[in-house]
Amino acid sequence: MAGYEEDIKPLFRELDRDEMEWAFDLWSYEDVKEHAQDILERLRVGEMPCDGPWPAERVELFEEWMEEGMQP
Repeated sequence: MAGYEEDIKPLFRELDRDEMEWAFDLWSYEDVKEHAQDILERLRVGEMPCDGPWPAERVELFEEWMEEGMQP
């Protein structure tokens, strides 16, 4: 089972965090949990991160984390 601290947070680089800080903090479990659906939608269409889309495996890991209850 995927967890935020171990599996999800490391996917977000400092650059990603800085670019999104105006809306929420990608290094904050509570913020990512609250905005998870919006983040997933942007990841799926390649709008996030700002410098190019994630590989499919990363998007799938984020989606699995959500489906499994967004563990800390």
